[in-house]
Amino acid sequence: MANSSNEHEAALAAGHAQRLLAEYNLAMTDIEAAHQPDKADTVQTSVPRSLPKWLRHLSAGVSNAFDCQAIHHPATGKMTFIGVGADLQVAVYTFTYLDRTVRMLCSSYMKRHASDAVPNRHRELMRQSYFLGAVTTITARLREQKVQTPITTGALVPLKEGLIRQAMSEIGKIRTMHGRRSYINSNAYNCGEVDGKAIGLRLGVTGTVSPQGIDQ
Repeated sequence: MANSSNEHEAALAAGHAQRLLAEYNLAMTDIEAAHQPDKADTVQTSVPRSLPKWLRHLSAGVSNAFDCQAIHHPATGKMTFIGVGADLQVAVYTFTYLDRTVRMLCSSYMKRHASDAVPNRHRELMRQSYFLGAVTTITARLREQKVQTPITTGALVPLKEGLIRQAMSEIGKIRTMHGRRSYINSNAYNCGEVDGKAIGLRLGVTGTVSPQGIDQ
């Protein structure tokens, strides 16, 4: 389904991925220490240099769902995801899938509801409100799924956290972004929420497709 033209069936199923990772990581706890991960890896993907609020929320929500961290680099227009083992690859793939899918849904919404007569500033407010509504729903669903199916269990929890902290320290100084209050178009926000509930999070996972725009 990775190449499906239906945005609701495209690419990754985050819910199914969480379940598979939970099973995989649980098995890892039974492996002797010599074979357990000894470092966190990083993957970079391209994002806007000026990261919109909805995309910050999406990266944070996906990172949390798969026990990873995400760092934005405004100077280069890159997002670095940091994680251990399979967690990292699935997190980046999920982020890429959801980013693409939400943009497709927003484009469809704007074609239906924003005529050329609508001033540009109002069109942009509608667009950003839709994005926020969709991402709010998506991240809430990911949090709920993680509660039901934790990605990391047992002895791997402190191990992974320590490896990720070490990798983050090697990147250098990290700047904390403080969000600003957002004005929203309530109709666009509500439509985004509704569409966010319809995005497929429980489909199959393919291990052969690599999202475009990602640098190992």
